[in-house]
Amino acid sequence: MRRASPSPFILSPVALAVSRLVVFCATLGMAAAGTAHAQAVPAAPEPARGASAATPAEMAQTEGVLKLRPAPKLAEEISNNPQDRGPTFIFGDRVTGRPDLETVIDGNAELRRGATSIRADRIEYYQPDDQMKSRGNVRVNRAGNRFEGPELELKLDRFEGFFTTPDYRFLSNGGNGRAERVDFLDEKHLTAQRASYTTCERDDEASWEPAWVLRARSFEFDLDNEVGVANGAVVRFKDVPILAFPKVSFPLSDKRKSGLLPPTVSMGSTDGFEFRQPYYFNIAPNRDATFSPALLSKRGLDLAGEFRYLEPTSSGALRGNYLPGDKLRDRDRWSYSYQHIGTINTDLPFVRDVNVNLNMNRVSDNDYWRDFAAPAGSTTQRLLSQDVNLSWGTGNLSTTMRALKWQTLQDVTSPIVPPYDRLPQFTATYSRVDAPLGRLGNGFDWSIEGDYTRFSADSRLTGQPNSDRAFTRLQLARPWLSAAGFITPKVQLHATSYQFDSMLPNGAKTASRVVPTFSLDSGLQFERNTSFLGRAFTQTLEPRAFYVRTPYRDQSQLPNYDSGANDFNFATVFTENAFVGNDRISDANLLTLGVTSRLLDPATGAEAVRVGIAQRLRFEDQRVTLPGALPVTDRISDLLVGASVNWVPQWSFDTTVQYNPKTKQSERASIGVRYNPGNYRVISAAFRRQRGVSEQIDIGWQWPINDLWGDKGKDLGAGQGQGPGRYYAVGRLNYSVLDKRLVDSIVGVEYDGCCWIGRVVLQRSQIGTGTSDTRIMFQLELVGFSRIGANPLETLKSNVPRYQNLREKIDAPSRFTTYD
Repeated sequence: MRRASPSPFILSPVALAVSRLVVFCATLGMAAAGTAHAQAVPAAPEPARGASAATPAEMAQTEGVLKLRPAPKLAEEISNNPQDRGPTFIFGDRVTGRPDLETVIDGNAELRRGATSIRADRIEYYQPDDQMKSRGNVRVNRAGNRFEGPELELKLDRFEGFFTTPDYRFLSNGGNGRAERVDFLDEKHLTAQRASYTTCERDDEASWEPAWVLRARSFEFDLDNEVGVANGAVVRFKDVPILAFPKVSFPLSDKRKSGLLPPTVSMGSTDGFEFRQPYYFNIAPNRDATFSPALLSKRGLDLAGEFRYLEPTSSGALRGNYLPGDKLRDRDRWSYSYQHIGTINTDLPFVRDVNVNLNMNRVSDNDYWRDFAAPAGSTTQRLLSQDVNLSWGTGNLSTTMRALKWQTLQDVTSPIVPPYDRLPQFTATYSRVDAPLGRLGNGFDWSIEGDYTRFSADSRLTGQPNSDRAFTRLQLARPWLSAAGFITPKVQLHATSYQFDSMLPNGAKTASRVVPTFSLDSGLQFERNTSFLGRAFTQTLEPRAFYVRTPYRDQSQLPNYDSGANDFNFATVFTENAFVGNDRISDANLLTLGVTSRLLDPATGAEAVRVGIAQRLRFEDQRVTLPGALPVTDRISDLLVGASVNWVPQWSFDTTVQYNPKTKQSERASIGVRYNPGNYRVISAAFRRQRGVSEQIDIGWQWPINDLWGDKGKDLGAGQGQGPGRYYAVGRLNYSVLDKRLVDSIVGVEYDGCCWIGRVVLQRSQIGTGTSDTRIMFQLELVGFSRIGANPLETLKSNVPRYQNLREKIDAPSRFTTYD
């Protein structure tokens, strides 16, 4: 039987029970009293319903009453103040000792103080020296960090001492290992001699060995900053040494730290063999930098770096690289990219905050886009912007000042006309919503918009003179809204003037244009309760009619700086102008009719089905066109049909078809379907077709290969994989039906080994006419330690729809999850 007593004699079972009860009650009383004194709250009793409030005399009698304040949960943080350590509890089969000298606990010995518990076969504690000695099956749990071994000597108050041949495990990331000796310097710092470290968890096999392990002559563990340092270290994977370091630091959690990052290795048809060794600088909690030099076997030394910051009112990133004497082109190559978003407080009464948006990009030469991999998500490899945008507003007024300059990377085999620089551009808008308008009353929406822009580019390439353009739009609308529908008449007036640097073909150096527009937008909404396939729904029927009238104004002599044709889709079919930009205002006398029906879940409002159809009826030819385009003469436009189905969460289906009723053929079609039954299981397919222009099939997937032989894995949640020993297929294929070839392709395999993850990814990218780049990337991720090899994760995330990483960062578990 376990016994606990500070006396030097053995208690009988009855006396033991009584003494435990007394000690427990006394301890609880002292703790409660201490808590009450620390959190004393003078309070007066609440009067009963219907009773009068307490008198001042009655309140005075209750001022000295102390009340406990309950805590909603146990405290995760541990106080290091000596007065907050609390009492020390001891338990054991036999307790002997002398008051204020020593205490000896034999058999199932246990000592507890605060967040520290120590268990052993025997514990000796010498109070004058604050020296504790534990022997036999010693187990220490300090705030969730655990140590087990045969012998421990420790100064309890300072938590200073040593542990012989212990096993240890850290709470923050599950890192564990074994050492010949561990020296505790204090509660947050310790060293381990001739030790090992891994995040692999031991299984039941007696011959178990971790898949990977870091062995070192010595370790220094800083549990306060959650960082470990290994001296004379070797990383072994499957008992094969793969990395060696004279000194290396590594994280004990997901916190950032300065130091060498794992090297990256890849093979590519353009770069050859690539070895990159990055170094990370944790400058401050809100600033960091990475320097990433690389050796390219076919090209030379590439010096790359990145600096990031996150301030209270701004954030940004600066990236750049320099490749001196690139052997591929026999010249120096460089690039930089700078993005910044922030706010400047001016303290002016009319302009308090100025929003600043910078997007600066530039490279050394025209061939850069084909010789270097594009950043993830980049779609404009040949058009690089240098854009400075300042905006501010007050009340109903908003203004913007902008400077935009483009770097156009030309290709002699496929030249492109460069876009116009805007140096500078000023815009201002004053708008009112639901405002009064003289004697006409309230409920009007009106606005005034102005735009002054200086357009400049190489006239030899554009074929147009540069110009200063001033544009103004006045708009007035009166919406009538109700639950059953809406009707909104609107009038607009577009006024534009140009000042050209050289004469137009008609000899003019100036031009102007004024175009009015009237539109009437209206719609109804009907609802009814219904059911389909056994499910209850709210079905809607939403017809809409949109009429627009804009008289013809000859604009054929005007240059075009920023206008383009609006795409024909559900987002633009109900708009006044057939063009974007301000250089062309289309004449119009047309009516757009459409109807949408939806099935809504009456409980959640989630949309299960949406079906829509729309068509334009043109009463007059559209004569205003873009340069080189023909007038639109069709009285009936193509039919636009769209559908979206999300009947069950696992399946989704979307399609849009542009159907020509004259030829009885579809001009454009887009069909997409996705199956996503759970984490790490997703297959998507899309077919996109534009008659005579392009026809592509796009397929993406992430799926466990183990499903093929019936191993369905475990549902561990997003970011945790589906258990060890599982393979995952990932990839995306983009196939051109007209060209009969793969345009871009990514195919890879991932293996989850529980404490390690292996990835192999093959990527082929089309970078020009008849030119492509092929790369093979591999990665060995030692979970909780590092990722070794080329990083294909960004490639997979940016290309595979709904890709999920097998390991995501998670919060450290509570210290009470390993409570002893």
